[in-house]
Amino acid sequence: MHTQLNPPLVPSKGDRVLVAMSGGVDSSVAAALLVEAGCDVVGVTMKLHGDGADVPDRPCCSLDATSDARRVCEKLGIPHYVTNLVDHFGHDVLDDFVQEYARGRTPIPCVRCNTFTKFRDLLDKADAIDARWLATGHYARMGRVGNDAVMLRGLDAGKDQSYFLWGIDRGVLDRLVLPIGTQTKAETRDIARRFGLRTAEKIESQDICFVPDGDHVRVIREHLGSDAPALQRGPIRLASGDVVGEHEGFAQFTIGQRKGLPGGFGAPMFVVEIVPSERAVVIGPREALLGRGLEARELNWLYDVPAEGSTVQVQVRNRAKPSPATIVRLDGDAIELALDEPVQAISPGQSLVIYDGDLVLGGGVIERGMRAAPSRRLPLLAG
Repeated sequence: MHTQLNPPLVPSKGDRVLVAMSGGVDSSVAAALLVEAGCDVVGVTMKLHGDGADVPDRPCCSLDATSDARRVCEKLGIPHYVTNLVDHFGHDVLDDFVQEYARGRTPIPCVRCNTFTKFRDLLDKADAIDARWLATGHYARMGRVGNDAVMLRGLDAGKDQSYFLWGIDRGVLDRLVLPIGTQTKAETRDIARRFGLRTAEKIESQDICFVPDGDHVRVIREHLGSDAPALQRGPIRLASGDVVGEHEGFAQFTIGQRKGLPGGFGAPMFVVEIVPSERAVVIGPREALLGRGLEARELNWLYDVPAEGSTVQVQVRNRAKPSPATIVRLDGDAIELALDEPVQAISPGQSLVIYDGDLVLGGGVIERGMRAAPSRRLPLLAG
C-alpha cells in the first residue's frame, strides 16, 4: 500500500481551539503553542474520579494535576474549565477494565478512555463552546490524503502514542490538532521552559490513573468482591495438562508474565494461556509464546478499509516493533492476519493497531493469537 501524504489543515489565527489539559507538560505545551499561533484557546480538564483524593500526587487525573492545569492556563492567559466525566469514565473504562480481567484478558484502559471518554465527550464540549478544533498533547501527527484527514505516528518513535488512538471516531480527525507530534520529549520540555510553565520538569504518567499503587487486583476485588472466580485459587499447569502449582487468582496474570510462577524447570517459564472456565493458568517456555497469526474484533478504521490480501504493518502492544502481516480475512467486525515473522505474547484484550508505514489505518481488540498462520479455510470464532 502506498499513499501520498500531505500536510494537515491547522487552526488559523483567531480560531477557537479546545485543548484537553491533563496537568502534564505535554498538554501544557500543546496549549502554549496554539496561544503563540494566535488561536483562541480554551483549556478543559476532565474530572474522571470521585474527588480526586484516590489518586494523589499523580502526573494526571488528580487534584494536583487539575491545579497544575489551571495555573498553566493562568500563565498563558486563557480560560480553564473542569468537566465532570466521572460517570462516563466509570462505565466506559473502569467497568470494562474489571470485566476484561474477570474474563482472563488484559485490557488497555487508556485506549478505552481515548475511544469513549476523552474524544467523544470533549468533542461535545467543543461544540458547546463553538470551538472548531480539539487539541491534545499526544505524540502523534495529523496529515491529509487527498481531502481526508489522517493520523500518523509521532515523529519520535520512542514517544509515539498512536497505538492508543486507533479507536477514536474517524469523524474527529477533521477537527483534531496534535501540536507536539513532531517533537521529542526533550524538545517539549525545552518549550515549556521557554514559556515558563510550572509543568516543565513534571514526571511522566506511567501507571494506570485509577490504579495509583499498581495493584489492579485490589480494584477488581473492590468491584467484584473477594469471591469472584477470577480471584479464587486454581491450578498452574503445563500445556500437557500436568499441574505444577497453584495460584491465588488468574486475574493476577497476563500472557507473557514470568513473575510469580513455579521454578524448577530447565528453562524460564511464562504464562502462555489463561483458561477462565477452569481457573487455570497455563505456562510454557518462551517459544510457546510465539504466534504466527492473530484474530481481532471491535474494529475501527481511521482510513479506508484495506482489502483482503493486503500487506500491512501491525503492532500488538505498545513499543513493540511493527510486524509485516497479510490480511487473510475481513469479516464484518473481525479480522485475521498472518504474520511474516513470529510475534511474542499476543494477548487477548490488548490492542492490534494496523499501519501503512506511518499512516494509522485502524485497529481492534485482540481475540486470540495463533501458533500457526491462519488460512482462508479456518473459520472465525463465533461471536
